[in-house]
This record gives sequence, structure tokens and C-alpha cells, in this order.
Amino acid sequence: MPAPPPAPPPNPWRTAVVAGMASYLDAGAIVSTATALVLYRPHLVLDDASIGRISALLTFCFAVGALAGGRLGDRFGRRRVLTVTLLLYLLGTLLLAGAQDPAMLYAGAIVVGLSIGADLPVSLALIAEEAPPQHKGRMIALSGLLWAVGIITATLLATVATQFGQTGARLLYGHLVLVAAIVLTLRTTLRESAEWTAAREQKGVTADGPAEEIRLGALRQLCTRPLLATLLATGLYYALWNLGANTNGQFGDFLWVKLTDHTVQSLTTLKAAAIPFAVAALLIFMRVADRPARRRWFLAGTLLALTGYALPVLAGPTPFTLAALLLLTAIGAGFSGETMYKVWSQELVPTLLRGTVQGVTMAFARLLAAAFAVITPSLATGNSRALFSLNLAFALAAAVIGLLWIPRLPAAAAALTRTEPEAAGIQQSPSAAPAAGI
Repeated sequence: MPAPPPAPPPNPWRTAVVAGMASYLDAGAIVSTATALVLYRPHLVLDDASIGRISALLTFCFAVGALAGGRLGDRFGRRRVLTVTLLLYLLGTLLLAGAQDPAMLYAGAIVVGLSIGADLPVSLALIAEEAPPQHKGRMIALSGLLWAVGIITATLLATVATQFGQTGARLLYGHLVLVAAIVLTLRTTLRESAEWTAAREQKGVTADGPAEEIRLGALRQLCTRPLLATLLATGLYYALWNLGANTNGQFGDFLWVKLTDHTVQSLTTLKAAAIPFAVAALLIFMRVADRPARRRWFLAGTLLALTGYALPVLAGPTPFTLAALLLLTAIGAGFSGETMYKVWSQELVPTLLRGTVQGVTMAFARLLAAAFAVITPSLATGNSRALFSLNLAFALAAAVIGLLWIPRLPAAAAALTRTEPEAAGIQQSPSAAPAAGI
């Protein structure tokens, strides 16, 4: 009998959506937890310190999970790790949805933080490795759009859930349970990354397990000059940019109420008005992510964000300057910040270290943000101009790295990656060329 025809290659857009839902679930967990803890407060007897510890634990465990998950994805495969992490996420959200005491909230936050932290770098690697060469940047940018959709959905649900007390908190987490179960089912149909498999075969690794070279030799490459520069540049860029972004996201409501004497409801209206602009920016970036025009859009996004951070420093924290900060950074983030960091992390890092490097840089950024968050409230109330000046300085430093340092990296990184695309039967993405470095 003739051999059956080979199975058709998977639809890369389907892979990008199913794997990229990690960003949706991450955003959903952060936004839902911020509201759910307040709703649980009177029923589970949570004080301010408990709410702060649970929130911090979620961020800390994300960092630990990213560090471990990125490395496990490089050693044992993308598909296997993505299945295990989503199972853990499902368990964690079930704990949070059914919490009967603070201990269950602590346990749920730990499991959710570890699982989504481990999932994110591996999911991004799978998206890039399964995408066609001309669409790699575009498909990575899709994860940013899914992040925005996760924030929007969780925020809309939160506006309804606040009317139902602890039942509303359970509904918020129940939404994440349902979405995680659907995504887990869809992920079982994904194949292993062809590029990752080919890179392992090139190193002589069998299916029995990771070779010693993959376990130790690959890690030693992190200290080699080309890859160490990439690790430092992308890690510093993301961490510095994230300090301002985390301040806006985690303390935006606090700053608005404390510094302008306006209500949270008025800020919610402003956030809703900014959503279409932020989504439009992400859609535009998806169109240019694999073209040389990406450089100009990155510059424009960087300048918009810098303008937003500069206004409260120059004119003080007024309703106008804080509203402008919200809008300008939301638009600028569509072309810079985490959006560009994710693309760079795929283009500049060898396949067998892609998850590891992202895990290290994500963990560093989240831990630094968590440390800065400790002093943010006191700075905001004691010397708000100093807080906004620091955020502007962080954004300026990130801009210098993104505009002047990272464009010099692709040629160096190509020395490590030049044979892997051929081994995987894939050409190097045009966006990874030095001329289109950003």
C-alpha cells in the first residue's frame, strides 16, 4: 500500500492565537485579582497587608516561573511545557474561584503566578518558531493584542462583578477557569516546534532526553560575548521600560485619586476612551513588524511615551497631565516597550536558548518592578514630582538602549543562529537583518 500523504503543516495563525492566549490569561489574572481581593475582603477577613502580600506574591511567583519555565521549554520542548503550565493555571484559578479562607488565596496566587510566568516565554518562542519568515514579528505582536483583549475583558467583567460581592470575585476567576480549559483543549492539538526539533537534531540530541551539551554547554553560551550583550540589552530595556508601565498599571488609580482629587470612576472613563487608540496602535504595528518601517514606528512610539512621562514632571500631576500620560503611553506601547522586547527576544537569540533568555529577562523585569512598587506609594504622597522624574529617567534610559544599543546586536547574534534556520527548513526573517534591527 502506498504511504499516506504527509500531514499538512499547521496554520501558523492558529498556533499564534492558541499559544498567545498566555498573554490574555496573564492580563486577566492581574486585573481580576486587583478587583477580586477587594470583593473577597469582608468575607474572608483580608486586611491591607494581606491584600498587598497576595498581590506581591503573584508578581514574585511570575518571575520565578518565567526563570524556570523558559529553561524547561528549551530543554524538554515547547508543547510539553505549555500543556503542564496551563494545567497548573487551571488548578490555581480553581483555588482562587473557590477560596474559603486566605490560605486558599495564597496558594492560588502562588500556582497562578508560577504557571503563567513559565508559560509566557515558551509560548512566545513557539509562536516565532512556527511562523513563516515574513510574518514572525507580526505574529509575536499578536500576543500584545491578546494581552489588551485580556485587560479589556477582565475590566468589563469587573465593572459588573463589583455589584455581587464575593460572588462577583468567584465569577471573575470562573471566567479565567473557563478560558483556560478551552485553551488547554486546543493546545493538545498543537505540534512541537519544528525549528526547536531541528535545532536539537543538529546538536545530535535524541528523543530520549536532553544531551549534556544542551544542559550545560548551551547555558555557558549565555556568557559568550554576542549572547551576553543581547541578554543585557534586552533585559535592561524591558526592565527599565516596565518600571514606568508597572507604576501606571498598578498605581494608576491610586495616583489619580491622591494627586487630582478625582474619582476612580472618572479614570475608568478615561481608560475606556484610550482603549481604541491602544488597539489601533497594536494593529498598525502588526502590519509593519516585519518591515524596515518598523524602525520609524518604534521611534514614534518611544517619543510619544517620553512625552507622556515628561508632562507631569514639567507641569505637575494635574488631571490633564495624568490623562495625557495615560493616553500617550498607551499608544506608544503599541510600537515600543514590551511589544518590541518580545520581537527582539525571538530575533536575536538562538533557538535552544530562546526560552531561557526570555525567562531570565522577564524575571529580572518583574522582580525590579516589585521592588520599586514598595516605595511608589510613599514617593507619590511625599514627593510626586520625584516619582514622575524617576519614571521619565527610566523611559529615557530604555529609549537610549532601544535606539542605540539593540540595533547593533543582530549581526553579532547571527553568528550563533546562522545554521539553525537552514536546519529547520526556514529562512532567516527579514526583520532580523541588521538594517531592520529595530
